[in-house]
Amino acid sequence: MSTAREQPDPRATLRAGLPDRYLTADDIAEIFEVPLETVYQWRKKRTGPPGFRIGKHLRYDPADVHAYVSDRKNADRDAA
Repeated sequence: MSTAREQPDPRATLRAGLPDRYLTADDIAEIFEVPLETVYQWRKKRTGPPGFRIGKHLRYDPADVHAYVSDRKNADRDAA
């Protein structure tokens, strides 16, 4: 019997509603199915979802990620 708490799939959590935790860069890479380095490049170029630092750790607010996805969908729709 394992006492470790299993982490849910971040994509499923995001689809089901706002998770009760901030997302990590690894979560963002998994959600968007991109390499982790891409997430860091997005942050450097300010092109991806906005993140913030807690000490040395990079975190993303799920609400900001939802807003980023909505903005991208609307931009693509307007461009078509």
